[in-house]
Amino acid sequence: MLVTNILLAMSLQAPMSALNNAEVPQVKQYMMGKAIEMPKLPYAPNALEPVISEQTINFHYGKHLQGYVNTINKLIKGTDFEGKSIEELVKSVPEGVMYNNAGQTLNHILYFTQFQAPMMDNMPSGKLAKLIDKNFGSFEAFKLQFTKAASTIFGSGWAWLSQDKDGKLVITQEANGGNPLRKGLNPILGIDVWEHAYYLDYQNKRTDHLSAIWQIINWNTVEARLK
Repeated sequence: MLVTNILLAMSLQAPMSALNNAEVPQVKQYMMGKAIEMPKLPYAPNALEPVISEQTINFHYGKHLQGYVNTINKLIKGTDFEGKSIEELVKSVPEGVMYNNAGQTLNHILYFTQFQAPMMDNMPSGKLAKLIDKNFGSFEAFKLQFTKAASTIFGSGWAWLSQDKDGKLVITQEANGGNPLRKGLNPILGIDVWEHAYYLDYQNKRTDHLSAIWQIINWNTVEARLK
């Protein structure tokens, strides 16, 4: 399963402390034939400051994501979709309210488990760095292209770095709660540009948020999502 395989990024027993880029938290299975569960943060709620404030984490993770999880569980209860993993739901549920909530649940699981405490000059290494260089020319060129994709989304949505079926890295834009898995891609890095993701900290300055967010990406976690 996608969540089981690619979210090798957090541990149920991880201490609520900031993780450095050398640590890849272990993942639990979010769907075990029962209700879809909230992911546990692999860092303290204030660990991402000043890039993302504790207040934003409390609202975004504690209210918004919890709402999506609660809603998708209600929607699938008593249907043929009950008991399926979140990635199976994203791939198979009909368009509309069910897909919107399934997509946003998976989006936010990937989002919240890909961060660590801020680090200056934070960049990938190893296999991921080589793939980025191969597909985009350099890490700086990738950042520029990704930031442009995220900053030019009209309204609410997500910018994603994913793998296609041939292993090539691609950058895509998804409106609202869309997830690249729906299109057969393997999402490995997602940035939320819904206003609730940054407005408490940056108000209408989306580009400032996008400039800062590179400091908190746990590149080991992102690399662990590669297939």
